[in-house]
Amino acid sequence: MGICISKVSSEIHNADSIHGHQNAVVFTHSQTNHKHEASLSLYSREGAKCLNQDSAIIYQGFGSGDGVFGGVFDGHGPNGHVVSEFVRNRLPLLLLSQKESVDKVNGVDFNDEGVYESFRDKTIDTVTTTDLVDEDSRKWKEAITSSFKVLDKEIKLLQNFDFSCSGTTAVVTIRKGEDLIIANLGDSRAILGTRTENNEIKAVQLTTDLKPSIPSEADRIRSCNGRVLALKNEPHIERVWLPMEDAPGLAMSRSFGDFLLKDHGVISVPDVTFHRLTPNDQFMVLATDGVWDVLSNDEVACIVLEAKSEEEAARGVVEGAMGAWKRKFPSAKVDDCTAVCLFFHHHGIFR
Repeated sequence: MGICISKVSSEIHNADSIHGHQNAVVFTHSQTNHKHEASLSLYSREGAKCLNQDSAIIYQGFGSGDGVFGGVFDGHGPNGHVVSEFVRNRLPLLLLSQKESVDKVNGVDFNDEGVYESFRDKTIDTVTTTDLVDEDSRKWKEAITSSFKVLDKEIKLLQNFDFSCSGTTAVVTIRKGEDLIIANLGDSRAILGTRTENNEIKAVQLTTDLKPSIPSEADRIRSCNGRVLALKNEPHIERVWLPMEDAPGLAMSRSFGDFLLKDHGVISVPDVTFHRLTPNDQFMVLATDGVWDVLSNDEVACIVLEAKSEEEAARGVVEGAMGAWKRKFPSAKVDDCTAVCLFFHHHGIFR
């Protein structure tokens, strides 16, 4: 499964699609060794809308032979499907380009005195592995933040579409060896399934749902004259509104697009975090809020664990969410649901 991807291409196109549509796609770099291909699954299903606005991707061989990029993107608004698909197709290679630029500008090189340029106050003997890991993490954070900023500008320049009230969330991960880099924009979510001392699987949430209900997010929005308040018929959902107009009512505090609110505190700056994998870490799930609105972290982890195989795990999560929507909110419109599952051990948890 997968196609060859040109390193010089600015976007990824013509992916292998999963389940007959182009919302969830897998890419494999042409130079990826098959023994490095990750155990994975992804699945996306339309809710009660006429169009699935979610997108998802897994890119194997990202940046190196064993690198993996995974992401889910939850579009909203009239042209949200356009934004989520554009971000899915553009972001992976933009990230690689930005990381290459950061490495060139801030490269860790020896100077004439035998000291790493990035660590001028240390001798070569005192530069530790931790120093190098921390420096690489800093570079990735810089590259990711820059990529999100550039991509938001590119979206604004797309012709023939109005993105003033349309956008997408994004939660992505990059796996490099035993390191995970996670970037979150909006209210999609990433969790980790890890084995406890009692040989049970527990869920660990890796991201924060970036919503207007978070005090620090609300403070930023209000400092930019945006308003944060809930409607009377849904008092549990805080939304972002223009200073003097009851519009557009965005239910997240960060996103790509949504340019009507970009001067009022809604930003495209991701929350970037890092995680070093341990032997107990079994799998990771990225999913849009249609899943998390009706399933808890532990419920999702249990669904993954009970799946027949890695390939069926993401579908199980999505189908489980669809069933939960119908049970919990029978009169509500079911949201689009999308999940990506990455497994960290080739021997798997199902064998």
